[in-house]
Amino acid sequence: MAIGVAVGVLLAIVTGLSRIGEAVADPILQALRSVPLLGLIPLFIVWFGIGELPKVLFVVLSALFPMYINTFAGIRGVDSQLGELGHVLGLRRSEMIRHIVLPGALPAALTGLQLSVVFSMLALVVGEQINATGGLGFMITQAEQFLDNSVIMVALIVYAILGLLANGAVRLLQRKALAWRRDFGQ
Repeated sequence: MAIGVAVGVLLAIVTGLSRIGEAVADPILQALRSVPLLGLIPLFIVWFGIGELPKVLFVVLSALFPMYINTFAGIRGVDSQLGELGHVLGLRRSEMIRHIVLPGALPAALTGLQLSVVFSMLALVVGEQINATGGLGFMITQAEQFLDNSVIMVALIVYAILGLLANGAVRLLQRKALAWRRDFGQ
C-alpha cells in the first residue's frame, strides 16, 4: 500500500503542477484506472507467476489510483487567491509549492489516503483468495469449500477490525496534519 500511495502522490504532483505532465501522464493514468482491477489478476498471474508479486502489484494499483485522483484534485483545487498572495509576497515557485500548494492539497490527499487504505485492504482479501497458501483470504476460501460459516465470519470480523484500526490511524494523522485548520483543531 505504501508503494501505491507514494507513487500516486508523486504522479499527482507531476501532473498537478505541470500542464505538460498532465497532458502526458493523466490520460494514461485515467485509462489504466478504467481497467477493472479484478480483470488484471489473470494477466498478472500469467506475467508474474503465482508468487507474491501479482498480489503486491494488485494492492499497489488499488492504493495508487485513489491517492492520485484525490491529491491531483487537491493540488488543482488550491485557492488561486493564495497563489496571487504568494506572488505579491515574492515567493519563488518552490516556496509556493511548499508553503501554499502542498498544505492546501493536504485535506484532499488525506481523503485519498483513507480511500487507499480501504481499497488496498479489499485488494488484499482478493489477492489472498487467489493462489494463496496463507492469510485470511485463504482461510475464507478454505472455509467456503468446507461450508464452515463460522471461520468465514471470524475472518470477516478480523478484516473489519483491521479496517477500523487503519481508518483510525489515518484519522489521527488527519487531526495532527490539519491542526492548523480551525475545523480540525477540535
